[in-house]
Amino acid sequence: MQFRADSLGLAGSVTTIMAELIHERLGLSHDASQFDQMGERLAPLVVARGLSSFIDYYYVLKYSDDAGEWGKVMDALAIPETYFWREIDQLRAVVDRIVPELVQRGRGRPIRIWSAPCASGEEPLTLAMLLNEEGWFDRAPLEITASDASPSAIAKARAGVYGGRAFRSLPAAMREKYFTAAGSTQWRVSPDLQRRVCYDVVNLVDDEATGRHADGVPVIFCRNMFIYFSDRSIQHVVSVFARAMATPGYLCLGASESLMRLSTRFELAEIGGAFVYVKPESADADRPTTAHPAGAESLR
Repeated sequence: MQFRADSLGLAGSVTTIMAELIHERLGLSHDASQFDQMGERLAPLVVARGLSSFIDYYYVLKYSDDAGEWGKVMDALAIPETYFWREIDQLRAVVDRIVPELVQRGRGRPIRIWSAPCASGEEPLTLAMLLNEEGWFDRAPLEITASDASPSAIAKARAGVYGGRAFRSLPAAMREKYFTAAGSTQWRVSPDLQRRVCYDVVNLVDDEATGRHADGVPVIFCRNMFIYFSDRSIQHVVSVFARAMATPGYLCLGASESLMRLSTRFELAEIGGAFVYVKPESADADRPTTAHPAGAESLR
């Protein structure tokens, strides 16, 4: 059933305060050109609560600590478009250059990697494939955590069943090795690979949850999420990352994302032919990001 947002009173000041509340709680930024789309996606939630207007739903969200309801909002607004082998050069740089350095430094301590947001799991599973192909799971204690603010996305990730579009960039040999057919159009990830990833629901603007997951982690993938955030939200989340992450720490963003206009503890570096933001060992205070010379390969 389709629900029209205009019939529920989403207009004028109601639209603005709803968008501001979503920005505050989820980090997602909506400008005026996106208000109609936001309303259409949220309208079914208003009706499902038995409410007759968006202003009533606004007060439910504003004065409730119901994480479940906010999860539904995130499910409604999320755009979980991803696929295996996406932006693979950066993943390879982490596996080929950063992980060996971290293992050498760690001297047997677990190496933790966090994929946030992970959508339906394609990114962390790609990482697990690459690590397995290089034999790292047999040589070092590696832990991959993957999270998303959308409960439905995490449910899909845990189910581990994927359709054809998810495989559009994955080499056929890798699909044959790590997946089995689940019907005529879907494939299920192998249990051995799936057990390499631990999934959780995490809202990145929740400082406590984000800080806890980032605590002591040397590598965080936060790719293709900040394109939906305002600069203020990005600055806030990155500051939590910087305080909690290990030093040195490596923050991987999407190809279309940048921290260069913000003041952070991270410096942009080229590692193994890919760009990564590095929290250097000398990072002891927020400062503007600066780029390493083109072609710089050092991890220090």
